[in-house]
Amino acid sequence: MQQRYFFLILCLMLALNSWAQVPQTISGTVQTEAGMPLPGATIFFKGTYNGGSTNEEGQFQIKADFSKGPQVLSISFVGYETQVLTLAQPDNALVVTLRPSAVLDQVVVAASRVEESIGQVPVTVEKLNQRQVEQITTPDLVAGLGRFKGIDVSSSSLLTTSFSTRGFNSSRSERVIQLSDYMDTQVPSLSSYFGNLLGAPVLDVASVEIVHGPASALYGANAFNGVLLTNSKDPFKDPGLTVRLRGGNRDLLDGQLRYATKIGERVAFKISGGATVATDFIANNQDATSAVIEPANNQPGSVAGYDAVSRYGDVNTGYVFANVLVNPATRQPYQNAQGQPIPTPTELRGKTLFLPGFSEADLVAGDNKTHSYKVAPSLSVLLTNSIKATADYKYTNATTTYQSASRYRFVNGGAHQARVQVEGRNWFVRGFTTRDFAGGTGAQADGSYNLGFLGGFLQNQVVPGATTTTYGQRYVATYLGGLAAGLPVANAASGAAATLLQPGSKEFNDARDKIIHDPTPGQGALLVIRSVLNEGSGQYTFNNNIADLTVGAAYRQYLLGSDGSLFEDTKGGDRIHNYEYGAYAQATKTLLDDHLKLAAAGRVDRFQNFGTAFSPRASVVYSLGADKLQNFRASFSRAFRAPTQNDQYIKLDVGRAFLLGNVRGGFQGYTPALGSRVAADPAILTPARASELAAYEYNGPALKLEEVNSYEVGYRAQLVKKLYVDIDYFYNVYNNFIATQNFIGNVDGSRPTATQIASGGSVSFQSPVLLNGAANNTRVLQIAANVDQRVQSQGAGITLSYAFAPGLTVNGNYSYNDLITKDFKAGTQSFFNTPKNKFNFGLDGQLLNRALSYNVNYRWVESFLYESTFATGTVPTAQTVDAQLGYTLKALHTTLQAGVTNLFDTANLQVYGAPSYGRIGYFGLLFDIK
Repeated sequence: MQQRYFFLILCLMLALNSWAQVPQTISGTVQTEAGMPLPGATIFFKGTYNGGSTNEEGQFQIKADFSKGPQVLSISFVGYETQVLTLAQPDNALVVTLRPSAVLDQVVVAASRVEESIGQVPVTVEKLNQRQVEQITTPDLVAGLGRFKGIDVSSSSLLTTSFSTRGFNSSRSERVIQLSDYMDTQVPSLSSYFGNLLGAPVLDVASVEIVHGPASALYGANAFNGVLLTNSKDPFKDPGLTVRLRGGNRDLLDGQLRYATKIGERVAFKISGGATVATDFIANNQDATSAVIEPANNQPGSVAGYDAVSRYGDVNTGYVFANVLVNPATRQPYQNAQGQPIPTPTELRGKTLFLPGFSEADLVAGDNKTHSYKVAPSLSVLLTNSIKATADYKYTNATTTYQSASRYRFVNGGAHQARVQVEGRNWFVRGFTTRDFAGGTGAQADGSYNLGFLGGFLQNQVVPGATTTTYGQRYVATYLGGLAAGLPVANAASGAAATLLQPGSKEFNDARDKIIHDPTPGQGALLVIRSVLNEGSGQYTFNNNIADLTVGAAYRQYLLGSDGSLFEDTKGGDRIHNYEYGAYAQATKTLLDDHLKLAAAGRVDRFQNFGTAFSPRASVVYSLGADKLQNFRASFSRAFRAPTQNDQYIKLDVGRAFLLGNVRGGFQGYTPALGSRVAADPAILTPARASELAAYEYNGPALKLEEVNSYEVGYRAQLVKKLYVDIDYFYNVYNNFIATQNFIGNVDGSRPTATQIASGGSVSFQSPVLLNGAANNTRVLQIAANVDQRVQSQGAGITLSYAFAPGLTVNGNYSYNDLITKDFKAGTQSFFNTPKNKFNFGLDGQLLNRALSYNVNYRWVESFLYESTFATGTVPTAQTVDAQLGYTLKALHTTLQAGVTNLFDTANLQVYGAPSYGRIGYFGLLFDIK
């Protein structure tokens, strides 16, 4: 024990001794080739956190300890080449001149989890520097990434955007991971990323890196199609005050702030955050919901009604018009005065009766404001010159609309996130926790709610004064009664519609208020989420003459809670526990005077529900020329995707189907085609025809990990000093592909008997109005299941950029994605959701000694099929123009800004079922004091 105390005291003495060294001053100026000062340039001693930045005149002054020999300075500034100087003794008259950088001078960390030149990165990667981040005109950072090669963005609303690469895009981004300083930014309850909701505040973003394609070998499961890493600014390297104020159309108000300061030489503090408010877009798609989702649907304009994409509560009543009118209460035909059955009007025969629904505008009841509030304080301490400890916290609160299995209105939802990290030159240890919430949960507090549930349950409210009759049942009775009385179809429909709740009325508002505050499954629309994500990880890189070796490990724990509103947990009950952990290693070796770079990586992951998986990656990069300006790359990767927490544990009755998790014994049932067969031939349910029934059997085993094997080749080069090119091609093969499956089954997973199917009263099992679906064990079920089919995709992309001068750079990119597999098994949706062709063309530059900056981008996206469990349909071709302009008044530390997204307000639909992303323009000011 005494030895331990002695060792601890010795370490403290050594640390104190290092703090007590007498430093010497180094000072000077950083400037451009034209002699202009560069305020905000960073000057640090290589391999340490000791340094500083230049003031408004480009001057700096830092302290150095020369007792241990010469000091190596690294001087850098965004858009300029980093310069390295070795000083044998103090110098107080340094003049450092920086030259504009070429693209290949960039350093990235996301591709291999260690710093490397972008030219020798073995996979396709994009990097946005601080200036490019500032040029994004969308209110949310992620929404502006669509201008870069191979990146798809999907906006459910103004502030809710997801991203993807290489196909299989969705509003949830379940095939990619999004990190902020290596912390996962997903909302754990939803396995979804809400744009930059949990990312670094935009003024604190130093760079953004996007890795295309599989990266499980280093990041684990779900780094399946890509990784987005946001790096925040270091308070030691970027002290100062920055404030941004903007205002624009759609009542846009945006205020952002960052303040960072050094407290002595060893401690630095920063706080950043912001507030964005605007009037949100409202979905209004009146197309008919796809037959894949609602098989019995009529066409738009049908006299029997139909289920529209952006209407809620327009449910299938289960009533199918036969040749004669049948009373649903008695199941006997209506009769005329002579006792004869009353014939059904010809235009209704064979159609299914749907209720009129409510629009999204009706249901949000004028509350179409959206906001995002964020605050992120951080404290960093230098334990030594090369070891830094950081503790930070992030709070976000948002009101927005999100689309997944339904449209959800999030009201004051968000998350808390906290992190502790210790890092050195070649290692780190970190832990973080994320706790999400969906707003208020009390009877009076405003919380988040499901628009689909709200619309359906409004129809299910009992009519005042009635014993059990609901508004939906009264509509059906009134409609059929009107037809039986001889009214024309249109008159019968309008008369029945008057018996429903009317938007804006006191009865409607009272019922709405009751439902959106009720979390009870089957009768309330309140969404409760209270899940926790905990993660701990560490990494160390060994540098030696044989090879550079990086090793690391991570443990992740999910604690899922929804009070039964989303998962199979119960109100006030324990959270559902789930975990995964893994370890990885990567070896890198350079040969032929660093012109040939070989790398191999592998990761082993263990999952609570899916066993063990191994993810390898092997790559080679060959660089031509003395300056390595032409780089050829090739790689092979295998990655695994773990089903989302929703796929594993969801329990959600959406009316038309019952969504269930699939990690236990699997499911048995019958294919949806049986429904049509029973409607045409009810006798198939008799025992004598059991063999015919067997032909429709469905078997869905428990979920397994999805696997992709990816092959990629690419070429990245600086052909001449001003011309940059990046080309890539990939080919992917998927096994155990995870897709959505609909079938008729029992909620306990067993196969229904013929009697159970017949007792449903409707083969659709989709009516919460006429059928008590919650009490009927036999339903249309929807699960995530592996498809026993090999799925293939391919794609390519090219980026070209030519810098004519500092005042003009022309750039463009083209992306190609193709789902090679066309014939999926019946009932399978691939969710590829990616245009086959798209391109961007842009101009940007800096003029008037870099005081004036501008950026213009034209984006063209080909139409494509968008599939989801909420809505399936065609997203039309989109053509948009974004522009940004800034003028800096250096004496006032102020930049005047103007920008616009979708300048010509053209159709810009990104998620089928969501609203089009229209024009957003703004004017603003940026104050930046170093």
